[in-house]
Amino acid sequence: MTSNPRKRFFSILFQVLCIAAGCIVISPILYAVSVSFMDSDQILNTELSLLPRRIQFENYKIALSTTPLIRYMWNSLVIAGSSSLIRVLTASMAAFAFAFLTFRGKNVIFMLFMATIMVPADCLLVTNYQTVSKLGLINTYIGMMIVFCASALNILMMRQNFLSFSNELYDAANVDGCGNFRFFTRILLPLNKSVLTTVFISAFIGTWNTYLWPMLVTNKNDMRTVQVGITMLNFPDGTVYGPIMAAATIVLVPTILVFIIFKKQIVSGIMVGSVKG
Repeated sequence: MTSNPRKRFFSILFQVLCIAAGCIVISPILYAVSVSFMDSDQILNTELSLLPRRIQFENYKIALSTTPLIRYMWNSLVIAGSSSLIRVLTASMAAFAFAFLTFRGKNVIFMLFMATIMVPADCLLVTNYQTVSKLGLINTYIGMMIVFCASALNILMMRQNFLSFSNELYDAANVDGCGNFRFFTRILLPLNKSVLTTVFISAFIGTWNTYLWPMLVTNKNDMRTVQVGITMLNFPDGTVYGPIMAAATIVLVPTILVFIIFKKQIVSGIMVGSVKG
C-alpha cells in the first residue's frame, strides 16, 4: 500500500517533465507560426510579443509572390518522396540478403557497409559532385536525389529487425515452395511495416530538410528545392522576418502530413517494440 502512492507520484512527475520538455521543444515552432501572422512593426518592436495583435496574411502573400515557393516545394516533394521510397527498397533488400542468405564474404561485405557510416558526408561532396557532373545529371531530379537513395544505417536497422525473426520461418517457407522473392514481398515486408515506416519517415524528413547538396547540383531557379528557396527571401535592405517565418511555416506542412498519415504505423511499431521488450 505504501509503494502505490510513491509510484503514482513518480509517474505523474515523469509525465509532467515529459510535457515540459515537449513544450520547450515545440515553443520555437509555435513562436515562428505566431510571427508569420505579425506585421513588421510588431516584429521589430523592442517589446516581446508572443501573439499577433491582429492576424494578417500579408507575410504569406509576400513569401509566395517573391519566390516560386510552390515550385520549390514540388521539387523537394519529388526528391524526398522518390529517394525515400528507393531507400526503403534498397535497404530492405540488402538487409534481407545479410539476414537470411548465405554467401561467401557476407560478413566482410557487411562490415564494409558499416564502415561507410564513419565517413562524414561532407568529405564526399566534391567526389559526388564530380561524379554527378560527369554523368550529366546537373539540374536534374536524379542528380539531386541519387546520393540519398541508399543508407548503411538504414540497412543496419532493417537487418537487426529481420534477425529477430527465426530462420525456421524462412526454412519452412522454402520447404513449402516459397522462393526468396515471394517470402520477401509476401511475408517479411508485411510483418515489418513499422520499421519500413520509420526508415521512410526519417529518410523523407532528412532529404526534405537538406540544403547543401541541392544547392551545389542546381543552378537553375526552377530546379531549386524549398530549403534553398527560403534563403532567397533575404532582401538587400535587410532580412524580412515575417515572410521568412511564413515560408518556414508553409514548409513544415508536408512533414506534419507525413506524421499524420503514418501515425498508426508509428504507434503500432512502438507497441510491438514494447511487447518484444
